Amino acid sequence: MSHIFLYGPTRSGKSTIGNMLAHTLNLPFVDLDRVIEMKMGISISKIMEQNGEAKFSELETSTLSSLVNEEDSVVALGSGALVRDENRSFAESHGKVILLAAPLNTLLDRLGLDSNKRPLLAGDLREKLESLLEKLGKHYNSFPLQVHVDGKSPEQNVLQAQISLGRFHLHAMGEYDVVVHQVGEVGNLLHELKLQNPIIVTDENVAKFHAEKVIVSLHSSGFESKVLTVPAGESHKTLDTVHQLWQGFLEAGLDRKSTVIALGGGVIGDMAGFAASTFMRGLSWVAVPTTLLSMVDASLGGKTGVDLPKGKNLIGSFYPPKLVLADPQLLKTLPEAELISGMAEVVKHGIVSDPELFSLSARGLDWAKNNLDEIVKRAIAVKIRVIEDDPYEKGIRATLNLGHTVGHAVELVSKFQLRHGEAIAIGMVAEAKYSARLGLAGVGLVEAVTGSLEALGLPIQIPEEMPREEIIRAMRVDKKKNAQVIRFALPVDIGRIELVDVADLESVLE
Repeated sequence: MSHIFLYGPTRSGKSTIGNMLAHTLNLPFVDLDRVIEMKMGISISKIMEQNGEAKFSELETSTLSSLVNEEDSVVALGSGALVRDENRSFAESHGKVILLAAPLNTLLDRLGLDSNKRPLLAGDLREKLESLLEKLGKHYNSFPLQVHVDGKSPEQNVLQAQISLGRFHLHAMGEYDVVVHQVGEVGNLLHELKLQNPIIVTDENVAKFHAEKVIVSLHSSGFESKVLTVPAGESHKTLDTVHQLWQGFLEAGLDRKSTVIALGGGVIGDMAGFAASTFMRGLSWVAVPTTLLSMVDASLGGKTGVDLPKGKNLIGSFYPPKLVLADPQLLKTLPEAELISGMAEVVKHGIVSDPELFSLSARGLDWAKNNLDEIVKRAIAVKIRVIEDDPYEKGIRATLNLGHTVGHAVELVSKFQLRHGEAIAIGMVAEAKYSARLGLAGVGLVEAVTGSLEALGLPIQIPEEMPREEIIRAMRVDKKKNAQVIRFALPVDIGRIELVDVADLESVLE
Protein backbone atom coordinates (compact mmCIF):
# COMPACT_ATOMS: atom_id res chain seq x y z
CA MET A 1 0.00 0.00 0.00
CA SER A 2 2.69 2.52 0.99
CA HIS A 3 5.54 3.18 3.40
CA ILE A 4 4.84 4.72 6.81
CA PHE A 5 7.37 7.36 7.86
CA LEU A 6 7.65 8.33 11.55
CA TYR A 7 9.11 11.79 12.01
CA GLY A 8 9.67 14.26 14.82
CA PRO A 9 12.17 15.63 17.32
CA THR A 10 14.83 13.51 18.92
CA ARG A 11 13.51 11.17 21.64
CA SER A 12 9.89 11.48 20.50
CA GLY A 13 9.79 7.69 20.29
CA LYS A 14 10.24 7.06 16.58
CA SER A 15 12.22 3.84 17.03
CA THR A 16 10.16 2.43 19.90
CA ILE A 17 6.80 3.25 18.33
CA GLY A 18 8.08 2.33 14.88
CA ASN A 19 9.15 -1.15 15.95
CA MET A 20 5.83 -1.80 17.67
CA LEU A 21 3.78 -0.35 14.79
CA ALA A 22 5.68 -2.47 12.27
CA HIS A 23 5.00 -5.60 14.31
CA THR A 24 1.32 -4.72 14.67
CA LEU A 25 0.90 -4.07 10.93
CA ASN A 26 3.05 -7.06 9.95
CA LEU A 27 5.56 -4.84 8.14
CA PRO A 28 9.37 -4.58 8.19
CA PHE A 29 10.91 -1.83 10.32
CA VAL A 30 13.68 0.44 9.05
CA ASP A 31 15.61 2.93 11.20
CA LEU A 32 17.15 5.30 8.66
CA ASP A 33 19.94 6.44 10.99
CA ARG A 34 20.94 2.84 11.73
CA VAL A 35 21.01 2.06 7.99
CA ILE A 36 23.31 5.05 7.42
CA GLU A 37 25.60 3.96 10.26
CA MET A 38 25.87 0.45 8.82
CA LYS A 39 26.52 1.87 5.37
CA MET A 40 29.30 4.18 6.60
CA GLY A 41 30.67 1.91 9.33
CA ILE A 42 30.69 4.72 11.92
CA SER A 43 28.17 6.41 14.22
CA ILE A 44 25.97 9.35 13.24
CA SER A 45 27.89 11.60 15.63
CA LYS A 46 31.19 10.64 13.93
CA ILE A 47 29.69 11.22 10.46
CA MET A 48 28.58 14.70 11.54
CA GLU A 49 31.90 15.41 13.21
CA GLN A 50 33.99 14.30 10.22
CA ASN A 51 31.80 15.44 7.33
CA GLY A 52 29.36 18.06 8.62
CA GLU A 53 25.58 18.44 8.31
CA ALA A 54 25.58 18.89 4.53
CA LYS A 55 27.23 15.52 3.89
CA PHE A 56 24.95 13.80 6.37
CA SER A 57 21.91 15.32 4.67
CA GLU A 58 23.12 13.90 1.33
CA LEU A 59 23.44 10.47 2.96
CA GLU A 60 19.87 10.76 4.25
CA THR A 61 18.65 11.56 0.75
CA SER A 62 20.44 8.67 -0.93
CA THR A 63 19.43 6.20 1.78
CA LEU A 64 15.82 7.34 1.69
CA SER A 65 15.64 7.06 -2.10
CA SER A 66 16.93 3.47 -1.90
CA LEU A 67 13.56 2.52 -0.37
CA VAL A 68 11.74 3.22 -3.64
CA ASN A 69 11.69 -0.42 -4.75
CA GLU A 70 11.55 -1.96 -1.29
CA GLU A 71 8.41 -3.56 0.13
CA ASP A 72 6.16 -1.45 2.32
CA SER A 73 7.76 -0.74 5.66
CA VAL A 74 7.65 1.46 8.75
CA VAL A 75 10.56 3.91 8.59
CA ALA A 76 11.93 5.92 11.53
CA LEU A 77 13.50 9.17 10.29
CA GLY A 78 16.06 11.48 11.84
CA SER A 79 14.79 14.64 13.54
CA GLY A 80 15.54 16.85 10.54
CA ALA A 81 15.40 14.33 7.71
CA LEU A 82 12.51 15.99 5.88
CA VAL A 83 13.72 19.58 6.10
CA ARG A 84 15.29 19.03 2.71
CA ASP A 85 12.55 19.48 0.09
CA GLU A 86 13.79 16.51 -1.92
CA ASN A 87 13.42 14.18 1.06
CA ARG A 88 9.98 15.45 2.01
CA SER A 89 8.74 15.10 -1.55
CA PHE A 90 10.00 11.51 -1.67
CA ALA A 91 8.38 10.54 1.63
CA GLU A 92 5.03 12.11 0.82
CA SER A 93 4.91 10.58 -2.66
CA HIS A 94 5.85 7.09 -1.45
CA GLY A 95 3.85 6.85 1.74
CA LYS A 96 2.39 8.71 4.70
CA VAL A 97 4.29 10.76 7.27
CA ILE A 98 3.24 10.74 10.92
CA LEU A 99 4.72 13.50 13.08
CA LEU A 100 5.35 12.37 16.67
CA ALA A 101 4.96 15.46 18.87
CA ALA A 102 6.06 15.95 22.48
CA PRO A 103 6.69 19.02 24.69
CA LEU A 104 10.17 20.23 25.57
CA ASN A 105 10.22 18.89 29.15
CA THR A 106 9.26 15.39 28.04
CA LEU A 107 12.05 15.34 25.47
CA LEU A 108 14.55 16.64 28.05
CA ASP A 109 13.59 13.93 30.52
CA ARG A 110 14.03 11.26 27.87
CA LEU A 111 17.35 12.62 26.64
CA GLY A 112 19.21 12.63 29.95
CA LEU A 113 22.86 11.88 29.37
CA ASP A 114 22.15 10.70 25.85
CA SER A 115 22.70 14.24 24.54
CA ASN A 116 26.47 13.80 24.42
CA LYS A 117 25.95 11.40 21.50
CA ARG A 118 24.00 14.03 19.56
CA PRO A 119 26.25 16.70 18.02
CA LEU A 120 23.43 19.19 17.45
CA LEU A 121 22.60 19.15 21.19
CA ALA A 122 26.12 19.43 22.61
CA GLY A 123 26.49 22.05 25.34
CA ASP A 124 23.55 23.44 27.31
CA LEU A 125 20.95 20.76 26.58
CA ARG A 126 17.82 22.79 27.37
CA GLU A 127 19.02 25.80 25.44
CA LYS A 128 20.10 23.76 22.41
CA LEU A 129 16.92 21.65 22.30
CA GLU A 130 14.71 24.70 22.77
CA SER A 131 16.51 26.45 19.93
CA LEU A 132 16.21 23.38 17.70
CA LEU A 133 12.47 23.02 18.36
CA GLU A 134 11.93 26.71 17.68
CA LYS A 135 13.84 26.42 14.43
CA LEU A 136 11.90 23.34 13.29
CA GLY A 137 8.55 24.15 14.91
CA LYS A 138 6.86 25.57 11.81
CA HIS A 139 8.26 22.71 9.74
CA TYR A 140 6.95 20.05 12.16
CA ASN A 141 3.53 21.70 12.38
CA SER A 142 3.13 21.54 8.61
CA PHE A 143 2.55 17.76 8.71
CA PRO A 144 -1.18 16.99 8.89
CA LEU A 145 -0.93 13.57 10.57
CA GLN A 146 0.30 14.03 14.13
CA VAL A 147 0.35 11.84 17.23
CA HIS A 148 0.93 13.62 20.55
CA VAL A 149 2.95 11.05 22.47
CA ASP A 150 3.18 12.78 25.85
CA GLY A 151 1.47 11.07 28.79
CA LYS A 152 0.60 7.92 26.87
CA SER A 153 2.06 4.43 26.78
CA PRO A 154 3.82 3.22 23.62
CA GLU A 155 0.85 0.89 23.01
CA GLN A 156 -1.57 3.83 23.12
CA ASN A 157 0.62 5.80 20.73
CA VAL A 158 0.79 2.87 18.33
CA LEU A 159 -2.99 2.62 18.36
CA GLN A 160 -3.33 6.35 17.72
CA ALA A 161 -0.90 6.04 14.79
CA GLN A 162 -3.08 3.30 13.30
CA ILE A 163 -6.18 5.44 13.73
CA SER A 164 -4.46 8.39 12.04
CA LEU A 165 -3.42 6.17 9.15
CA GLY A 166 -6.69 4.26 8.92
CA ARG A 167 -4.62 1.10 8.63
CA PHE A 168 -4.91 -2.02 10.78
CA HIS A 169 -3.78 -5.64 10.60
CA LEU A 170 -5.58 -8.50 12.30
CA HIS A 171 -3.67 -11.55 13.51
CA ALA A 172 -5.95 -13.60 15.73
CA MET A 173 -8.28 -15.22 13.18
CA GLY A 174 -6.29 -15.38 9.97
CA GLU A 175 -4.14 -12.45 8.89
CA TYR A 176 -5.69 -9.61 6.92
CA ASP A 177 -5.58 -5.85 6.59
CA VAL A 178 -8.35 -3.39 7.35
CA VAL A 179 -7.78 -0.09 5.55
CA VAL A 180 -9.71 3.16 5.37
CA HIS A 181 -9.01 4.13 1.79
CA GLN A 182 -10.60 5.14 -1.52
CA VAL A 183 -12.66 2.41 -3.16
CA GLY A 184 -10.88 3.21 -6.42
CA GLU A 185 -7.82 1.40 -5.03
CA VAL A 186 -9.58 -1.96 -4.68
CA GLY A 187 -8.09 -3.28 -7.93
CA ASN A 188 -4.54 -2.35 -6.90
CA LEU A 189 -5.03 -3.91 -3.48
CA LEU A 190 -6.30 -7.18 -4.96
CA HIS A 191 -3.27 -7.20 -7.23
CA GLU A 192 -0.89 -6.65 -4.27
CA LEU A 193 -2.55 -9.49 -2.37
CA LYS A 194 -2.26 -11.76 -5.42
CA LEU A 195 -5.99 -12.43 -5.44
CA GLN A 196 -7.52 -13.70 -8.68
CA ASN A 197 -10.70 -13.86 -10.77
CA PRO A 198 -12.92 -11.51 -8.72
CA ILE A 199 -16.70 -11.52 -8.76
CA ILE A 200 -18.72 -8.69 -7.20
CA VAL A 201 -21.69 -9.56 -5.00
CA THR A 202 -23.98 -6.60 -4.26
CA ASP A 203 -27.61 -5.66 -3.90
CA GLU A 204 -29.97 -3.70 -6.14
CA ASN A 205 -29.63 -0.47 -4.18
CA VAL A 206 -25.84 -0.44 -3.85
CA ALA A 207 -25.28 -1.50 -7.46
CA LYS A 208 -26.80 1.74 -8.73
CA PHE A 209 -24.37 3.91 -6.78
CA HIS A 210 -21.09 2.03 -6.40
CA ALA A 211 -20.74 -1.07 -8.60
CA GLU A 212 -19.29 0.91 -11.51
CA LYS A 213 -16.51 2.36 -9.33
CA VAL A 214 -15.38 -1.14 -8.35
CA ILE A 215 -15.65 -2.43 -11.91
CA VAL A 216 -13.51 0.45 -13.25
CA SER A 217 -10.88 -0.11 -10.54
CA LEU A 218 -10.72 -3.84 -11.26
CA HIS A 219 -10.45 -3.29 -15.02
CA SER A 220 -7.65 -0.73 -14.55
CA SER A 221 -5.70 -3.40 -12.63
CA GLY A 222 -6.19 -6.00 -15.35
CA PHE A 223 -9.11 -7.96 -13.88
CA GLU A 224 -12.21 -9.05 -15.73
CA SER A 225 -15.19 -8.57 -13.45
CA LYS A 226 -18.66 -10.05 -13.11
CA VAL A 227 -21.47 -8.78 -10.92
CA LEU A 228 -24.09 -10.79 -9.03
CA THR A 229 -26.98 -8.66 -7.78
CA VAL A 230 -29.47 -9.82 -5.16
CA PRO A 231 -32.53 -8.11 -3.64
CA ALA A 232 -31.79 -5.57 -0.89
CA GLY A 233 -32.81 -5.91 2.74
CA GLU A 234 -32.57 -8.10 5.83
CA SER A 235 -35.65 -10.09 4.75
CA HIS A 236 -33.54 -11.53 1.90
CA LYS A 237 -30.69 -12.65 4.18
CA THR A 238 -31.70 -16.29 3.80
CA LEU A 239 -30.38 -19.62 2.61
CA ASP A 240 -32.49 -19.20 -0.53
CA THR A 241 -30.48 -16.11 -1.48
CA VAL A 242 -27.22 -17.87 -0.66
CA HIS A 243 -28.32 -20.69 -2.96
CA GLN A 244 -28.74 -18.09 -5.71
CA LEU A 245 -25.18 -16.92 -5.05
CA TRP A 246 -23.80 -20.47 -5.22
CA GLN A 247 -25.61 -20.95 -8.52
CA GLY A 248 -24.19 -17.65 -9.78
CA PHE A 249 -20.67 -18.71 -8.78
CA LEU A 250 -21.07 -21.91 -10.79
CA GLU A 251 -22.38 -20.09 -13.85
CA ALA A 252 -19.55 -17.56 -13.65
CA GLY A 253 -17.00 -20.38 -13.65
CA LEU A 254 -15.48 -19.64 -10.26
CA ASP A 255 -12.84 -22.02 -8.98
CA ARG A 256 -10.97 -22.33 -5.69
CA LYS A 257 -8.59 -19.51 -6.71
CA SER A 258 -11.41 -17.02 -7.28
CA THR A 259 -12.27 -14.07 -5.05
CA VAL A 260 -15.68 -12.84 -3.91
CA ILE A 261 -15.98 -9.07 -3.37
CA ALA A 262 -18.82 -8.25 -0.97
CA LEU A 263 -19.92 -4.73 -1.94
CA GLY A 264 -22.67 -3.54 0.36
CA GLY A 265 -23.89 -3.32 3.93
CA GLY A 266 -23.88 -5.92 6.66
CA VAL A 267 -26.45 -8.13 4.93
CA ILE A 268 -24.32 -8.44 1.81
CA GLY A 269 -21.13 -8.93 3.81
CA ASP A 270 -22.66 -11.68 5.93
CA MET A 271 -24.24 -13.51 2.98
CA ALA A 272 -21.41 -13.15 0.48
CA GLY A 273 -18.86 -14.14 3.14
CA PHE A 274 -20.93 -17.17 4.08
CA ALA A 275 -21.39 -18.16 0.42
CA ALA A 276 -17.62 -17.79 -0.09
CA SER A 277 -16.87 -19.86 3.02
CA THR A 278 -18.95 -22.79 1.77
CA PHE A 279 -18.47 -22.77 -2.01
CA MET A 280 -15.82 -25.31 -3.07
CA ARG A 281 -14.91 -25.53 0.65
CA GLY A 282 -13.86 -21.92 0.78
CA LEU A 283 -13.03 -19.05 -1.60
CA SER A 284 -11.10 -15.91 -0.76
CA TRP A 285 -13.31 -12.90 -0.17
CA VAL A 286 -12.90 -9.15 0.29
CA ALA A 287 -15.29 -6.88 2.16
CA VAL A 288 -16.05 -3.44 0.70
CA PRO A 289 -18.66 -2.11 3.16
CA THR A 290 -20.93 0.70 1.96
CA THR A 291 -22.82 1.54 5.18
CA LEU A 292 -21.54 3.02 8.42
CA LEU A 293 -22.89 0.01 10.29
CA SER A 294 -20.94 -2.44 8.16
CA MET A 295 -17.74 -0.34 8.15
CA VAL A 296 -17.46 -0.12 11.92
CA ASP A 297 -18.99 -3.44 12.90
CA ALA A 298 -20.42 -6.06 10.54
CA SER A 299 -17.44 -6.29 8.14
CA LEU A 300 -14.94 -6.85 10.98
CA GLY A 301 -14.21 -10.05 12.84
CA GLY A 302 -14.90 -12.76 10.28
CA LYS A 303 -18.49 -13.56 11.24
CA THR A 304 -20.62 -14.61 8.27
CA GLY A 305 -24.13 -16.00 8.16
CA VAL A 306 -27.83 -15.84 7.35
CA ASP A 307 -31.07 -15.57 9.30
CA LEU A 308 -33.73 -18.15 10.08
CA PRO A 309 -37.36 -17.20 10.75
CA LYS A 310 -36.77 -17.59 14.51
CA GLY A 311 -33.67 -15.41 14.76
CA LYS A 312 -30.80 -13.48 13.20
CA ASN A 313 -27.55 -15.14 12.14
CA LEU A 314 -28.51 -18.59 13.40
CA ILE A 315 -26.66 -20.15 10.44
CA GLY A 316 -23.10 -19.03 9.84
CA SER A 317 -19.37 -19.47 10.21
CA PHE A 318 -16.22 -17.69 11.34
CA TYR A 319 -14.50 -17.04 8.01
CA PRO A 320 -12.36 -13.89 7.82
CA PRO A 321 -11.87 -11.96 4.57
CA LYS A 322 -8.51 -11.33 2.95
CA LEU A 323 -9.09 -7.57 3.13
CA VAL A 324 -11.58 -5.01 4.41
CA LEU A 325 -11.58 -1.75 2.45
CA ALA A 326 -13.70 1.00 4.02
CA ASP A 327 -14.19 4.23 2.08
CA PRO A 328 -16.10 6.82 4.17
CA GLN A 329 -16.89 8.77 1.00
CA LEU A 330 -19.31 5.99 0.03
CA LEU A 331 -21.45 6.98 3.01
CA LYS A 332 -22.44 10.23 1.31
CA THR A 333 -24.95 8.33 -0.84
CA LEU A 334 -26.64 6.77 2.20
CA PRO A 335 -30.15 7.85 3.14
CA GLU A 336 -29.92 9.89 6.34
CA ALA A 337 -31.90 7.27 8.26
CA GLU A 338 -29.26 4.63 7.42
CA LEU A 339 -26.44 6.90 8.56
CA ILE A 340 -28.27 7.54 11.82
CA SER A 341 -28.78 3.81 12.24
CA GLY A 342 -25.04 3.20 11.84
CA MET A 343 -24.25 5.80 14.48
CA ALA A 344 -25.85 3.53 17.08
CA GLU A 345 -22.94 1.11 16.68
CA VAL A 346 -20.49 4.02 16.89
CA VAL A 347 -22.03 5.09 20.20
CA LYS A 348 -21.87 1.48 21.37
CA HIS A 349 -18.16 1.27 20.53
CA GLY A 350 -17.59 4.47 22.51
CA ILE A 351 -19.38 3.03 25.53
CA VAL A 352 -17.42 -0.22 25.27
CA SER A 353 -13.92 1.24 25.30
CA ASP A 354 -13.47 4.71 23.81
CA PRO A 355 -14.87 7.57 25.94
CA GLU A 356 -13.53 10.14 23.46
CA LEU A 357 -15.48 8.52 20.61
CA PHE A 358 -18.59 8.55 22.80
CA SER A 359 -18.06 12.23 23.56
CA LEU A 360 -17.59 13.07 19.88
CA SER A 361 -20.76 11.16 18.94
CA ALA A 362 -22.75 13.19 21.45
CA ARG A 363 -22.10 16.29 19.34
CA GLY A 364 -24.94 15.17 17.09
CA LEU A 365 -25.61 14.22 13.49
CA ASP A 366 -24.28 17.35 11.76
CA TRP A 367 -20.89 16.90 13.41
CA ALA A 368 -20.88 13.22 12.45
CA LYS A 369 -21.64 13.99 8.81
CA ASN A 370 -18.66 16.34 8.64
CA ASN A 371 -16.24 13.97 10.38
CA LEU A 372 -16.96 10.57 8.88
CA ASP A 373 -13.28 9.68 8.42
CA GLU A 374 -12.52 10.15 12.13
CA ILE A 375 -15.67 8.31 13.20
CA VAL A 376 -14.94 5.32 10.96
CA LYS A 377 -11.28 5.04 11.97
CA ARG A 378 -11.90 5.34 15.72
CA ALA A 379 -14.86 2.94 15.72
CA ILE A 380 -12.94 0.38 13.66
CA ALA A 381 -10.07 0.57 16.16
CA VAL A 382 -12.41 -0.27 19.06
CA LYS A 383 -13.78 -3.40 17.44
CA ILE A 384 -10.38 -4.59 16.25
CA ARG A 385 -8.89 -4.29 19.76
CA VAL A 386 -11.68 -6.44 21.16
CA ILE A 387 -11.75 -9.13 18.48
CA GLU A 388 -7.98 -9.46 18.50
CA ASP A 389 -8.17 -10.28 22.21
CA ASP A 390 -11.09 -12.69 21.74
CA PRO A 391 -11.59 -13.75 18.10
CA TYR A 392 -14.11 -16.54 18.73
CA GLU A 393 -16.25 -14.76 21.36
CA LYS A 394 -15.19 -16.85 24.34
CA GLY A 395 -14.93 -13.90 26.72
CA ILE A 396 -14.28 -10.17 26.29
CA ARG A 397 -15.68 -10.03 22.75
CA ALA A 398 -19.12 -10.48 24.28
CA THR A 399 -18.84 -6.84 25.45
CA LEU A 400 -19.63 -5.89 21.86
CA ASN A 401 -23.09 -7.39 22.41
CA LEU A 402 -24.07 -4.29 24.40
CA GLY A 403 -27.62 -3.44 23.34
CA HIS A 404 -27.85 -6.44 21.05
CA THR A 405 -29.61 -8.94 23.31
CA VAL A 406 -32.65 -6.71 23.66
CA GLY A 407 -32.00 -5.01 20.32
CA HIS A 408 -31.97 -8.14 18.16
CA ALA A 409 -35.22 -9.28 19.76
CA VAL A 410 -36.87 -5.90 19.21
CA GLU A 411 -35.67 -5.87 15.60
CA LEU A 412 -37.07 -9.35 14.98
CA VAL A 413 -40.45 -8.65 16.65
CA SER A 414 -40.76 -5.47 14.57
CA LYS A 415 -40.44 -7.72 11.51
CA PHE A 416 -37.46 -5.56 10.58
CA GLN A 417 -39.55 -2.41 10.35
CA LEU A 418 -37.01 -1.02 12.81
CA ARG A 419 -33.53 -0.65 11.34
CA HIS A 420 -30.75 -2.56 13.07
CA GLY A 421 -29.18 0.53 14.61
CA GLU A 422 -32.56 1.82 15.79
CA ALA A 423 -33.20 -1.48 17.56
CA ILE A 424 -29.70 -1.50 19.07
CA ALA A 425 -30.20 2.04 20.38
CA ILE A 426 -33.41 0.91 22.10
CA GLY A 427 -31.54 -2.12 23.44
CA MET A 428 -28.66 -0.03 24.83
CA VAL A 429 -31.05 2.20 26.78
CA ALA A 430 -33.02 -0.78 28.12
CA GLU A 431 -29.83 -2.54 29.19
CA ALA A 432 -28.36 0.65 30.71
CA LYS A 433 -31.51 1.12 32.78
CA TYR A 434 -31.35 -2.51 33.90
CA SER A 435 -27.69 -2.02 34.84
CA ALA A 436 -28.74 0.98 36.94
CA ARG A 437 -31.46 -1.05 38.68
CA LEU A 438 -28.85 -3.67 39.56
CA GLY A 439 -26.67 -0.95 41.06
CA LEU A 440 -23.91 -1.46 38.47
CA ALA A 441 -24.25 1.67 36.33
CA GLY A 442 -22.49 4.78 37.54
CA VAL A 443 -24.32 8.02 38.34
CA GLY A 444 -25.56 9.74 35.20
CA LEU A 445 -24.76 6.85 32.85
CA VAL A 446 -28.34 6.27 31.70
CA GLU A 447 -28.77 9.99 31.03
CA ALA A 448 -25.46 10.15 29.11
CA VAL A 449 -26.36 7.18 26.90
CA THR A 450 -29.90 8.44 26.31
CA GLY A 451 -28.72 11.97 25.53
CA SER A 452 -26.09 10.82 23.05
CA LEU A 453 -28.58 8.65 21.15
CA GLU A 454 -31.26 11.34 21.13
CA ALA A 455 -28.75 13.88 19.78
CA LEU A 456 -28.32 11.60 16.77
CA GLY A 457 -32.04 11.15 16.22
CA LEU A 458 -32.15 7.54 17.43
CA PRO A 459 -35.11 6.01 19.31
CA ILE A 460 -34.66 5.18 22.99
CA GLN A 461 -37.85 3.32 23.96
CA ILE A 462 -39.47 0.03 22.98
CA PRO A 463 -42.61 0.87 20.97
CA GLU A 464 -45.66 0.70 23.26
CA GLU A 465 -47.55 -1.57 20.87
CA MET A 466 -44.76 -4.17 20.77
CA PRO A 467 -45.67 -7.24 22.88
CA ARG A 468 -43.14 -7.70 25.67
CA GLU A 469 -43.72 -11.47 25.79
CA GLU A 470 -42.67 -11.75 22.13
CA ILE A 471 -39.49 -9.78 22.84
CA ILE A 472 -38.66 -12.10 25.73
CA ARG A 473 -39.35 -15.16 23.58
CA ALA A 474 -37.08 -13.77 20.86
CA MET A 475 -34.30 -13.14 23.39
CA ARG A 476 -34.47 -16.77 24.50
CA VAL A 477 -33.77 -18.06 20.97
CA ASP A 478 -31.12 -15.44 20.20
CA LYS A 479 -27.72 -16.87 19.31
CA LYS A 480 -26.17 -15.52 22.50
CA LYS A 481 -28.26 -17.67 24.89
CA ASN A 482 -26.34 -19.73 27.43
CA ALA A 483 -28.22 -22.66 29.06
CA GLN A 484 -30.90 -21.32 31.44
CA VAL A 485 -29.52 -17.80 31.46
CA ILE A 486 -28.59 -15.17 28.92
CA ARG A 487 -25.33 -13.28 29.24
CA PHE A 488 -25.82 -9.53 28.97
CA ALA A 489 -23.10 -6.97 28.31
CA LEU A 490 -24.15 -4.24 30.75
CA PRO A 491 -22.63 -0.74 30.81
CA VAL A 492 -21.06 0.26 34.11
CA ASP A 493 -19.40 3.46 32.92
CA ILE A 494 -18.36 4.98 29.62
CA GLY A 495 -15.47 2.72 28.67
CA ARG A 496 -16.39 -0.14 31.01
CA ILE A 497 -18.71 -3.13 30.48
CA GLU A 498 -19.54 -6.05 32.76
CA LEU A 499 -20.87 -9.41 31.59
CA VAL A 500 -23.82 -10.52 33.70
CA ASP A 501 -25.83 -13.77 33.46
CA VAL A 502 -29.55 -13.09 33.69
CA ALA A 503 -32.31 -15.68 34.15
CA ASP A 504 -35.25 -13.34 34.80
CA LEU A 505 -35.66 -11.69 31.39
CA GLU A 506 -38.90 -9.98 32.40
CA SER A 507 -36.93 -7.85 34.84
CA VAL A 508 -34.75 -6.51 32.01
CA LEU A 509 -37.76 -4.88 30.33
CA GLU A 510 -39.32 -3.35 33.46
